[in-house]
Amino acid sequence: MASEATTITAGAHEVRISSPSRVLWPEVGITKLELAEYLIAVGDAFIAANGDRPVSLQRFPESVDGEWFFSKNPPRGAPDYVDSVTVTYPSARSHPQVVFRDIGAVVWAAQMNTVVFHPWASRAEDSDRPDQLRIDLDPQPGTGFADTVAPAHELRGILAEVGLTAFLKTSGNRGLHVFAPIEPAHEFLDVRHAVIAAARELERRMPDRVTTAWWKEERGERLFVDFNQANRDRTMAGAYSPRALPHASVATPIGWDELDDVDPRAFTIRTVPDRLASIGDPWASMHEKPGSVEGLLAWWQRDLDAGLGELPFPPDFPKMPGEPPRVQPSKKVAGNWDENGDRRDG
Repeated sequence: MASEATTITAGAHEVRISSPSRVLWPEVGITKLELAEYLIAVGDAFIAANGDRPVSLQRFPESVDGEWFFSKNPPRGAPDYVDSVTVTYPSARSHPQVVFRDIGAVVWAAQMNTVVFHPWASRAEDSDRPDQLRIDLDPQPGTGFADTVAPAHELRGILAEVGLTAFLKTSGNRGLHVFAPIEPAHEFLDVRHAVIAAARELERRMPDRVTTAWWKEERGERLFVDFNQANRDRTMAGAYSPRALPHASVATPIGWDELDDVDPRAFTIRTVPDRLASIGDPWASMHEKPGSVEGLLAWWQRDLDAGLGELPFPPDFPKMPGEPPRVQPSKKVAGNWDENGDRRDG
């Protein structure tokens, strides 16, 4: 039986696509070949946003309705134009992770069944120091995308107060991501503290609409500012990355002038190439003038001095200095924990 495979030109490379007619998004009939063609169509903007960074690949061997797994290190047999860099994870373990230098490598990843691309906030050449401050505005049950709009505008002003320029993208789902380019002068923990400082300031100004509460039982119907997305090895779908949702949505950069009326569901694999060709890339100038997180770190220290301490880390992280107990507030027995958030023996 003859192979169904085809070859597609992706930048300077010819990339073999096996099973090009396999349907990855059954609800809308988008195939593996159409995914590859989409990535080529948005290639320059995709590489500008996600290239030269460690990337985690979310791979779907069958379709977005099926099982998936994360792949971080380059698979055996990767072509020589697929680069990698050794990064250190929260466990202190180090391992190579995929880095894209051109769109051919991205299309190769699609051939390897990658649907969602998760870039780090740092560059490959200095992976320990982020050059992006990222804030995830995450709607909770009872809220939706519309509830991100006013907080995003307020957050833009907060960041401007400390000399940071905010950029926007849809998450590809219900949320909104606010990015600010920063000088790669601080390690992930410092940048996380800068994000917490901004999040707390937003919460102070909009307490009925925004929360930094890590535990879901404390959030209510408020927008959660997910500060833990700023941690090492914590990533979100990159700009122009498809999402594994039935309508084939795309995490899409938008301008601030679009925010009030934007419909994130309108951004899909089939619509974003024309949008990009028509209006250009709203993130094209992002890294021209990176800012400093020093202003936010001063706010972090101010809050520490006022008695506001560290916030919880993800459960797979080692216990961190000053971290509160990793137990739901409704289940916490105060006498079982010391002042450092460690469980007492006996």
